[in-house]
Amino acid sequence: MSAHSENARQWVHIGSGAFALLLRFLSWPQAAVLALIALAFNAFALPRLGGRRLYRPSDAARGFPLGILLYPLSVLGLILTFRSRLDLVAAAWGVLAFGDGFATLVGRRVRSERLPWNRDKSVAGTTAFVVFGGLGAIALASWTSGQAVVAAPLLAAITAAFVESIPVTLDDNLSVPLAAGAVLWLASLTNGEAWSTALPWIAKTLPLAIAVNLVVAWIGYRAKTVSLSGLAGGVLVGIVIFAAGGANAWLLLFLTFAIATAASKLGLRRKTSLGIAEERGGRRGAGNAFANCGVATIAAVLAVTTSYPMESLLALTAALTAGGSDTVASEIGKAWGRRTFLVSTLHRVAPGTPGAMSLEGTLAGLAAAVALGAFAILLGLIGSSLLFAVVVGATAGALVESLLGATLEGPGILNNDMLNFVNTAVAAVVALAFA
Repeated sequence: MSAHSENARQWVHIGSGAFALLLRFLSWPQAAVLALIALAFNAFALPRLGGRRLYRPSDAARGFPLGILLYPLSVLGLILTFRSRLDLVAAAWGVLAFGDGFATLVGRRVRSERLPWNRDKSVAGTTAFVVFGGLGAIALASWTSGQAVVAAPLLAAITAAFVESIPVTLDDNLSVPLAAGAVLWLASLTNGEAWSTALPWIAKTLPLAIAVNLVVAWIGYRAKTVSLSGLAGGVLVGIVIFAAGGANAWLLLFLTFAIATAASKLGLRRKTSLGIAEERGGRRGAGNAFANCGVATIAAVLAVTTSYPMESLLALTAALTAGGSDTVASEIGKAWGRRTFLVSTLHRVAPGTPGAMSLEGTLAGLAAAVALGAFAILLGLIGSSLLFAVVVGATAGALVESLLGATLEGPGILNNDMLNFVNTAVAAVVALAFA
């Protein structure tokens, strides 16, 4: 594909963001109808008008341009999700149109260092994503709502830029608006009164949180349970959960990590002989910390910035329980599982296959979920009546992760860290639904 054709595709991508200006004057049904019209136009008219210039190599191989279909579908999904908050739709649309578009244009034209975790992405491109995506989101959100909005759209752009830089083949027209929309929704839950009330307590707790997490992380590094990046990521996650969620939330985090680490060591000789042992000798990196504890960290922040502290602590408990129990299930299954199968087909596969489950691992995961949930009750994070919701959430998260792992991890659409994040997010949502 020529540079000219890619530039043309990106300018169409960016120019489509101008239609978000209409959201100020439309009701959500009207906006949804226009999104459907755009989908039909992109499916039948745009490829003929733009020719093959709008096709990426992967589009040419499959015979149709998937990206230009996912773009209006994502906008339609945002409209249906945020029916009463079209300003959030406008902000996420701005991140998608201007952030993703200018990231490619600048990344192709400006020479700069490559990102350490993805050599196909550049610092210049990612910076352009944040700058143009942030400015576009701020402008469109402010225009649609009629008042200045800065912090949430900028945070959405930063988060989406990071998601876009992850080395997977998940289409940006899906991952970017999903990430931006999630951040914008979470930001819409916050209120200044809750934050101002909690701020003195957080300021008082913060020094202890920093000290405890530095010591524990250093011990973990010396014990070779975490890498250097894992030390940094663990400290950051631990400080936030301790300061915002409280010492008891941190204790649940610590127990989850301890159980997961112990499970990784069990049956290590067999897992090593089969070539399915954890990488780096079981040392966990920053990606592991954010993937398994990211949802819990967000929930801890929401516990002190929203009017839903109890719901936030339930989400935190479910997310940590899901992460810990899933690791136990996976490691026990790899060590002692005798009948390993794919949840998507029920066909038997070798231990360690992405998305594989075993009876032994599943039972161990359930036991770990019950134990972690019971510990959360003892710590006062949740009531005893919510144990079932936590266990059901953890089980649902594990099933969804196994299904996605069996179908999407192999082709590189999702990676293991993203699957772990999805696992914990599903667990939190299901637990809240049951509660």
